[in-house]
Amino acid sequence: MSLPRVELQIAQGDDDWGKIVVELDAEKAPETVANFVQYAADGYYDGTIFHRVIAGFMIQAGGMTSENQPKRTGLRTPVQNEAQQGLENKRGAIAMARTDDAHSATSQFFINVVDNDFLNHPGHDGWGYCAFGRVIEGMDVVDRIRNVEVAADPGTGESSQPINPPLIKSAVPFQT
Repeated sequence: MSLPRVELQIAQGDDDWGKIVVELDAEKAPETVANFVQYAADGYYDGTIFHRVIAGFMIQAGGMTSENQPKRTGLRTPVQNEAQQGLENKRGAIAMARTDDAHSATSQFFINVVDNDFLNHPGHDGWGYCAFGRVIEGMDVVDRIRNVEVAADPGTGESSQPINPPLIKSAVPFQT
């Protein structure tokens, strides 16, 4: 069985950083994978940024534009949390971002830059965060993103907002 993949082309300003290829587990997280692939196929991620970067934790994207504004056009309803399926938030795993509501994930995702076992099911709230695939190419790009300079997020005070955020130029789904 071939697994779906999505290729993310990354840049910062005029500097092309290369690509990140994620392989997705549609068997263990079918609704989550279908959701992510559809956002990529719709072009939703094109022009969004990595808006939250914590070097010892994860890099997050999929919800803010290059103007650092929330992207709402094209946003769909949340998906059910499939974290109980057994995929783990290990280094290189891609997972869905969400609010305190376990079933609130829409477009935002993160890539774990270290093992984050505390995010696995059942986590702190009985659900955890749904990992649904892994980076198979481009961990050097992930590590480059994790090391960008950040400042305090004006809304939260968390030191995680990239000063010059890396951009997703395109996100293209494909099958192997």
